Amino acid sequence: MDSPEHLIDGVLARMGERLEELERAGDPARHFLATYRRVTLAVGEAAAQGRVEDPSWLARWDVAFAELYLQAHDAWQQEPATVPGPWREAFSAPAGLEPYLHVLLGMNAHINFDMPQSLLQVVGERDRHDPVLMGSRERDHHALDGVIVALVPQESRHLVRAAAAAPGVLDRLLLPLSRAASARLLRESREQVWANTHVMLRARAAGPGPLAAATARLEELSTRRVHDLLVPRHPLYHLARHGFGVRLDGGAEDERVA
Repeated sequence: MDSPEHLIDGVLARMGERLEELERAGDPARHFLATYRRVTLAVGEAAAQGRVEDPSWLARWDVAFAELYLQAHDAWQQEPATVPGPWREAFSAPAGLEPYLHVLLGMNAHINFDMPQSLLQVVGERDRHDPVLMGSRERDHHALDGVIVALVPQESRHLVRAAAAAPGVLDRLLLPLSRAASARLLRESREQVWANTHVMLRARAAGPGPLAAATARLEELSTRRVHDLLVPRHPLYHLARHGFGVRLDGGAEDERVA
């Protein structure tokens, strides 16, 4: 069996090749992928350093998660009509948007729509009935919160340098808000991802029909959330006020995505 480091190194290499292609083309999708690749590198380092309980499981999950992004981007290049709604919104966003907004769109699609589905791939039906194992999986899921939050200042600086606006102006908008709000937004969205994963696990146990319905509902909510970021206003303040994630229970989310 491949080591966690080998698994993650493989997907990092594929991301690197894709990023070079996007940079040569001047494709705005490069902004999200550059950020995502650095996050994946940090996750691999956390696994290698034993900062999670099950590095092998974390690596398999991280690769499954990355594959969903790569598949969506492949489809966008080849058959755009087949791309899931959240990614259609993100990939079709105007090229002239600030880099940080392209990153936010990609993060929103990937976390809200792809992450529960990637967890479904690495949590078996027997696993979900094992409270000890599921407790470990949840702790590893949340162990990455700190890894990602620690990258926020660095990523903010990357985005400031990539911005079309004057760096001093964007720096005043981005850095204080992202540092103040990122931990809360990340914690909230990843808690919702974990809750949504349990909804989808129950749907899978009920059969293909319920799982397809849950996936369609997740796509609908996630698409609306990504689209919401494109409404003219400052999206960072909007996220700080209204949150980042979606909730797959048909409850208050309908009113919040407005």
